[in-house]
Amino acid sequence: MLAIVLARRGVKRVVATDLDARALASARENVQRLGLKGIEIIEANLFPDGQASLVVCNPPWVPARPSSPLEHGIYDFESRMLRGFLSGAAAHLLPGGEAWLVLSDLAEHLGLRSRTDLEGWIDAGGLEVIARLDVKPSHPKADDPNDPLHAARKAEVTSLWRLATKG
Repeated sequence: MLAIVLARRGVKRVVATDLDARALASARENVQRLGLKGIEIIEANLFPDGQASLVVCNPPWVPARPSSPLEHGIYDFESRMLRGFLSGAAAHLLPGGEAWLVLSDLAEHLGLRSRTDLEGWIDAGGLEVIARLDVKPSHPKADDPNDPLHAARKAEVTSLWRLATKG
């Protein structure tokens, strides 16, 4: 979906990666159905070869163990994908490039990950935060007091973290 959004926003060349065969097939079908050009979809663990001026990641938001292939889109066991992105992004950025991380703080509200951990992983990856754009949820569950996760969802903020290499 991020590749499609970027292409529709005028990015001329997008390389989308995933390890899951079903996700790759779905992405290819969506790109073809929408008639989009300039999107290459490849099997890779986070990063394709080379460097880019923009690298974007929207990892699963909940650091817990998935119990099925479908749940890999929701659960990121031990924050492996998030940590992998943050530890590898700097090496894949061209000079002056940015790494964008789209991430909800729901895991923080549930006590599953701390902001200190996230900021430490950013720093350890040789990155610094140059800006952050925040959005509050607008979905019905955020306003449903009968939802068992209501308090966390009401407090949740999804952020676009704009990161650059240090220095």
